[in-house]
Amino acid sequence: MSDFPIKARVVIIGGGVVGASTLYHLGLKGWTDCVLLEKNELTAGSTWHAAGNVPTFSTSWAIMNMQRYSTELYARLGEEVDYPMNYHQTGSIRLAHTKERMQEFERACSMGRYQGIEMEIWTPEQAKEHYPFLEIHDLAGVLWDPSDGDIDPAQVTQALAKGARDMGQKILRFTPATGVTQKDDKTWIVHTDKGDIECDYVVNAAGYYAQRVGEWFKPYGGRTVPMMVMEHQYLLTEQIPEIEAHSKITGKKLPLIRDVDVSYYLRQEKNGYNLGPYEPNCKAHWVDASDQMPDDFSFQLWQEDLDRIEDIVVDAMARVPLMETSGVSSVINGPIPYAPDGLPLMGPMPGVANAFEACVFTFGIAQGGGAGKVMAEWIVDGATEWDMWAVDPRRYTDYTDQDYCDQKGMEVYGNEYAMHFPHHEWPAARDKKLSPVHDRVIAAGGVMGAYNGWERANWYAKESDDTSLEATHTWGRQGPWTQRVKEECEAVRDHCGVLDLPGFSRFKIKGPGADEWLRGLVTGALPKIGRVGLVYFADERGRIQTEMSVTREAEDQFILVTAATAQWHDQEWLQRHMPADRAFTLEDWTTRMDTLIVTGPASRDILETLCDADLSLPWLSLQESEIAGGWVALLRVSFAGELGWEVHAENADMPAIYDAIIAAGAKPFGMYALNSLRLEKGYRAWKGDLSTDYSMFEGGLDRFVKLDKPQDFPGKAALQAEKQQGSKKRFVTLLVDAGDCDAPYMSCIWSGDQIVGETTSGGWGYRINASIALGMVRSDLALPGTVLEVEIYGEKYHAVVQEDQPLWDPDNARLRA
Repeated sequence: MSDFPIKARVVIIGGGVVGASTLYHLGLKGWTDCVLLEKNELTAGSTWHAAGNVPTFSTSWAIMNMQRYSTELYARLGEEVDYPMNYHQTGSIRLAHTKERMQEFERACSMGRYQGIEMEIWTPEQAKEHYPFLEIHDLAGVLWDPSDGDIDPAQVTQALAKGARDMGQKILRFTPATGVTQKDDKTWIVHTDKGDIECDYVVNAAGYYAQRVGEWFKPYGGRTVPMMVMEHQYLLTEQIPEIEAHSKITGKKLPLIRDVDVSYYLRQEKNGYNLGPYEPNCKAHWVDASDQMPDDFSFQLWQEDLDRIEDIVVDAMARVPLMETSGVSSVINGPIPYAPDGLPLMGPMPGVANAFEACVFTFGIAQGGGAGKVMAEWIVDGATEWDMWAVDPRRYTDYTDQDYCDQKGMEVYGNEYAMHFPHHEWPAARDKKLSPVHDRVIAAGGVMGAYNGWERANWYAKESDDTSLEATHTWGRQGPWTQRVKEECEAVRDHCGVLDLPGFSRFKIKGPGADEWLRGLVTGALPKIGRVGLVYFADERGRIQTEMSVTREAEDQFILVTAATAQWHDQEWLQRHMPADRAFTLEDWTTRMDTLIVTGPASRDILETLCDADLSLPWLSLQESEIAGGWVALLRVSFAGELGWEVHAENADMPAIYDAIIAAGAKPFGMYALNSLRLEKGYRAWKGDLSTDYSMFEGGLDRFVKLDKPQDFPGKAALQAEKQQGSKKRFVTLLVDAGDCDAPYMSCIWSGDQIVGETTSGGWGYRINASIALGMVRSDLALPGTVLEVEIYGEKYHAVVQEDQPLWDPDNARLRA
């Protein structure tokens, strides 16, 4: 082939809407020498049989951003690339049957307004005015989203492809990729059955074949892509005269209906209906040897199975009786990929240099436009405009075996429209990673949650407490856990608590040059030998990448500890910045050790009975000792904000150590209590309060930035500029006169009739007996005493900006005791 490209800057594997959008957006950023490979025709995978709905609704800030961008792009794309498309922004009516669902709608509506989406809360009667065929007698309310609608999946993909070609990009149809080879300089050769292409970067956008393509990257540090494939069907009715008449009179289509408590959408398709259910008794495909994935499933479907969705169809007919007047004209039953949380994989491929993933999209049409923008930013700029941790492939680590993926995918599909309550833990595929004292935690009443696969106690129940999943179906503060969490906080405040904290991400850096390298990477200073310090890492924009505690064991020997969920993210950040000619090493010690937090005013007395350490050493000190015959490292730090120590020990020794500490009088406490305690101290949580949406200065982390140090750390120039120009936002602590609910992440903060910021986390402080919200507000409003309002599930509550100090023990006297 004379026109076959042998070189490209980027090769994208997969020609669905996401691959085409990525190619298009790379072109918009000036990278016009890229290639897309598709083994069949464009759209041959999930794209071709997709229903084409384009909602903006989400309670994830990142997903809403991405979907909002898609609607904005699709509205102008046809004209921009001169390719006509059928895009109908009909708006959608989302139905609520319960108070809790209305609270979810109120939250999403608030988030939408902040992003410029004119969502509204309607009465059922208002919905009836816009949809005369709708039965409303049992509804609690309605969410109206005017930007919702549907688009032809093939047309939008072809429009993106045309726009890309017009910029010089190449699309090779009927050219399957057959493998990859990474060269010594970390660039790639992508193999096809028509020849090889050398490139700088590779993108796996292979849809439901992404796991198979992902296997090619294993020799270069990759892992099995965490995904599975679900069977999803929707049905099309015959034409209905009343719909045709309504469209002629109004000049437009009916709004799309989503009855989320029953789990289906219903939209006008020509002059009939398209009904798409997400049934609880769902079916996975290609999960065992008897049902293997074929080499090519292009433009293919499965046999229909209407019995599985019969109950939902009957319910939809009762909601819109007009449906009963028409028969079924066709059923589409095709494959849709699912990640374990139902969100796509977008960003750097874990463990593999110069490779990216843009795959496993459950709602690829709705997210495709935004996905292309995000992927182009990742590849070209190395960072994204919005913090996209919600979809980052590195959020999953080594616990996502196929059993986990299959169980979670089934669970997510069967609960596609479920509400994600703050105290609810999904039960499928649990116990993937257990601490050495897991059995003791369970025996003590631990009600567990999963953190990067690690099981940790959220709270400790007594025999009479209701620990059912149904008890967690509330947005409210009160529940069976409330009194127990209060007691746990009081034990930490008044005596001593112990928290088993498995899964701390832990990296050991050792060898000549480690000191200077690390000093040139962090924004601030490193601790002295035998001391512990908190350090931050910024990107080139000065935005917050991550936070780690650093324990300095020797001149060139450090232990870095970070959040459990940050394991692969932070390890990749460190490795990417390591010089090729380094003499030091980096090892992941995450699974080698366990950690206990022993904290409270009696913690010193308890530990003194168990070891011979000098517990008078000051705050942020390190020493080694023995407890119950096992070696321990004692770090005098406490995320709870009381006198306390982190006790680090080898896994095999931890059961005896834990038993000894419990026997000496410490009371077990859980993650809910720890969250309350840290809020009272203003301690930040990663990917809530600390994210790339904010700079170091916006995050109130000025004391951790040393612009006068000689090292040119990432983000230094950007932070110097921000220091001179001033920050647009500032971090604040708010006391909120909240009602029954505390502020969730991304609640709007108001000053008069203006949205002036957002909460980054919130909860109840049991030591100060008040509702706390941490957040970001416009800089001129970050002054102590400023009166604002926080919108919590649709209601605005009085809030006051606090002094820039902890709410509990502001002088840290208890911490330093």
